[in-house]
Amino acid sequence: MTERTALYAGSFDPLTNGHLDVLKASLAVADTVYAAIGIHPGKKPLFSFEERVELIEAATKAEFGKDSGRIKVVAFDGLVIDAARKQGASIMIRGLRDGTDLDYEMQMAGMNETMAPELQTVFLPASPSVRTITATLVRQIASMGGDIRPFVPAAVAGALTAKFTK
Repeated sequence: MTERTALYAGSFDPLTNGHLDVLKASLAVADTVYAAIGIHPGKKPLFSFEERVELIEAATKAEFGKDSGRIKVVAFDGLVIDAARKQGASIMIRGLRDGTDLDYEMQMAGMNETMAPELQTVFLPASPSVRTITATLVRQIASMGGDIRPFVPAAVAGALTAKFTK
């Protein structure tokens, strides 16, 4: 049986419980999942690439135990299809929260299929309990001193609190 490798791309700034939900579902689809952190020179993330790697690794270890070893964290700065090819992925994972996500992701999947027909986009719906979570809202709540613990893994909650209490 051929090993199935998937790539799940995002900024993960910060990793949320929604991201973890999609990662959990992706482990049912693929043997190895690359969490690919997009690096965009024009954007200033809250967390550095290294911090995001540490947070993803800590959160997946706490959440998935030994299965966390099936999740690898990498960076990419170009087209997601090139990142998928570089990692040997045949599957691109995309999480969906609502119909707005679906409309956008269908356009992206169509463009990606034209450029890389060997890659299959797999849409994974977020669980109802995490559908409303976005990294943008989490950052806003944290910056105003709100309780973000229901929305992010414990390691991320601690890191966000530390960022905004400096």
